Amino acid sequence: MLSSRFLMGRHREDLSEIELTALEQAADSVTTYGAREELVHHGTEINHSMLLVEGFVCRYMDGLEGDRQLVALHVPGDFVDLHGFPLRRLDHDIASLIEVKVANYPHPVLSKLIIDHPNLGRMLWFSTLLDAAMHREWIFRLGRLGASGRVAHFFAEIGRRLQMVGLSDGCNFPLPLHQSDLAEACGITAVHANRVLRELRERNIVTFKGGHVNVTDIRALHSIAEFDDGYLYPSAH
Repeated sequence: MLSSRFLMGRHREDLSEIELTALEQAADSVTTYGAREELVHHGTEINHSMLLVEGFVCRYMDGLEGDRQLVALHVPGDFVDLHGFPLRRLDHDIASLIEVKVANYPHPVLSKLIIDHPNLGRMLWFSTLLDAAMHREWIFRLGRLGASGRVAHFFAEIGRRLQMVGLSDGCNFPLPLHQSDLAEACGITAVHANRVLRELRERNIVTFKGGHVNVTDIRALHSIAEFDDGYLYPSAH
């Protein structure tokens, strides 16, 4: 199913089978993008939203001198541009990290879904509020944590989110980023990122190699990151 991971681990159980079926059937097409391919360019008018089915997608912004800042990373089950439904355009770019598959939801179809299934509409709204909660946490991470804390927090969050959708145990998971991508997500240089990764590896806390993360001391990782998953709003059970 295309929407089988939507809000998995995050109150998906609050949706009825009728609502889940309606969401599944509302997708009008599926698109596959190659690795490092732009999905949406900032400022372009959009008429549909995308649910990530497979792969990893990032949102990013470029400075005037070409310096890139990753502002979000999406995993399967995420709507990557649902806020574009009311805004009609995005103020940032969206690109794939590896080959990805997305389900497309035309905005007129989303409008009908919300009218016909008000609770589903509330849960779609909930998913955009999750984005906002993660953005606030990323601001905290960049503003208040040192380099080691930023990298540790990034690993902790992605591991937990993948665990929620059944793609990780929270400690071992794919993360198809280049070291430069990690640096851009954490607001540090690639050289500094390399130094932090070496430190975390030597302390036997986490290793990041070949696009894969292996956490060997989850408590230490969470401590360095000041990580609490409450902002991810996991289901109570």
